[in-house]
Amino acid sequence: MTSPSPTTPHAPLVSVTWTDHVTGRQGHLVIDRLVRGVASGGLRMRAGCTLDEVAGLARGMTMKEALHYDPSARYVPLGGAKGGIDCDPRDPEAYGVLVRYLRAVRPYVERFWTTGEDLGLTQDLVDRAAAEAGLVSSVQAVYPLLDDEAEARRRLADAFAVEVDGIGLDELAGGCGVAESVLAALDRAGVPHAGTRVAVQGFGTMGGATARFLARAGLRVVAVADVKGTMAHPEGLDVEALLAARDAFGTVDRAALRPGDAELAGDAWLSADADVLVPAAVSYAIDADNQGRITARWVVEAANMPVLPEAEELLAARGIAVLPDVVVNSATNAWWWWTLFGDIGADPDEAFAHIRRSMRALVEQVLARAEPDGTTARAAAHRLVADRLPEIAERFGWYA
Repeated sequence: MTSPSPTTPHAPLVSVTWTDHVTGRQGHLVIDRLVRGVASGGLRMRAGCTLDEVAGLARGMTMKEALHYDPSARYVPLGGAKGGIDCDPRDPEAYGVLVRYLRAVRPYVERFWTTGEDLGLTQDLVDRAAAEAGLVSSVQAVYPLLDDEAEARRRLADAFAVEVDGIGLDELAGGCGVAESVLAALDRAGVPHAGTRVAVQGFGTMGGATARFLARAGLRVVAVADVKGTMAHPEGLDVEALLAARDAFGTVDRAALRPGDAELAGDAWLSADADVLVPAAVSYAIDADNQGRITARWVVEAANMPVLPEAEELLAARGIAVLPDVVVNSATNAWWWWTLFGDIGADPDEAFAHIRRSMRALVEQVLARAEPDGTTARAAAHRLVADRLPEIAERFGWYA
């Protein structure tokens, strides 16, 4: 029997909806696929999170894992999964809901699902809630696959303790991968880094780190959006000042703005005069209606599923390329496993070098496959996954 493709909707291996007995709020868990008996994918918390959303994210995680398959590496990709809780993370009851959700899905976390921070949650918060829910770790399901569990856990703990210019290495890994994806696309198109304009929607872990790496590469971050609105300057914002002035949810204290910086409407980032647009916040941010406001040459999906399919078709028809989330933001997940399995250590220079090398190679593969066929980068990534999953299955089994 032929296995269904992970790139199109299909019945997942496990789909669970939980209802909190205290607040009535719901949470979801979808395991799309197991590899070596384990699946990987973060846990998000946002008002309006649905089972369909979580299922789509779980399929995306299957793809992200497969795209980083390297037969010579210690890290062997896992299956894909995702968790989501329908609750505003700023709600006073949010932490209690998080703990009760983790208690409810504890058997899955112990045996099958490795998870961590995603939209609306920080890793510190996930770790604290996991401990309160009686879990050893949010990634304990992967421990039986490690050659030396104690050494691997020590290595990952050391990496999480590292700070680079005031920001944790774990918070920078994903943004480093997004930035390198942007730089690889620019290089392939022959566009110089210096002066290339970027607009970023979302200034949390992913958006903030992406902005830092791009600014340090010489690009001009001309617009940044958070929940309060869009901050903009045609010559570039002071990214480091904004990073220092943000809260745990990525909201910037406007006192950090300079006299020439403008405060615009929340959706002004869409029409920013930029070459690169980086949606790094919520899913479904770009739809068929608002895509017409975009004039950037590239839309780079730092968030999960920020561009709806019909919007992507319309963007492609206007010559605007979308670099897909399954490629662009996959370094966050991969960095965890590269570190835990021992492909890299806790040194930030080693980590950034490995991320840059791996992400550049992946983006090059995807674009090289897309261009001759005149197809999209997403379609090319899907084909790469379709090539790799049978190889992984032959080596480890479909569910083993």
